[in-house]
Amino acid sequence: MTAPLTPHDQPSPHDDSEHGQPAPGEPAAQGHPEPYPAEESEHAEHSEPGEELRAELVQASVVAIAVAVAGVLLGLLWLWLAPRVGLISDGKAVYLKNSEGEDAVGADGVFVLGALAFGLVSALLTFLFCRRGGVALVVGLAIGGVLGSVIAWRLGVWLGPSTDVVAHARQVGKGVTFDAPLKLNAKGALLAWSVAAMVVHLALTGLFGPRDEEPETYYQASTTA
Repeated sequence: MTAPLTPHDQPSPHDDSEHGQPAPGEPAAQGHPEPYPAEESEHAEHSEPGEELRAELVQASVVAIAVAVAGVLLGLLWLWLAPRVGLISDGKAVYLKNSEGEDAVGADGVFVLGALAFGLVSALLTFLFCRRGGVALVVGLAIGGVLGSVIAWRLGVWLGPSTDVVAHARQVGKGVTFDAPLKLNAKGALLAWSVAAMVVHLALTGLFGPRDEEPETYYQASTTA
């Protein structure tokens, strides 16, 4: 007796196992799970603050502190360059020696010009040392500019002539000219440093900042068109 021949169109058990289907009589193989954990970890990485954000916050804090400390230099410069307002006493009251003078307005102008210059320099130095700074860096410049202006204002007043005009007049005597306290009449001048720093930094970033590379797919599409 001879064994029955296997038809040619009948699939072999080994063929089923090669295509991922279990052969008759063999246990079903367990499928391999798709790599979901990798996608989940990638999603978690984007959802949490990255190293770049923390680096920007650190840079912004350092810039704000450095700019605020530079307010000491602005205060000394204002005290040195601001015009003096002369006062004189007749023993009963204190008067302006030159009632038509504009020295008080000149003190505000000197402060504004100095703040604008400091804003330009601080923005330039920040751009040179922190080329890839974002919005946090600009905010640090703005906060540091306001703090530096306040420090310069209070320092100039503190180191300037005495703020007690009556006591100063009694000290120098009747008919003797003395300097009035250093004042900043226009409080809006405290924003000049921040405004100048933000405008200059944004302009430098727009002109000389790093550019994002164009996507490769866009380049291929434009060349084939």
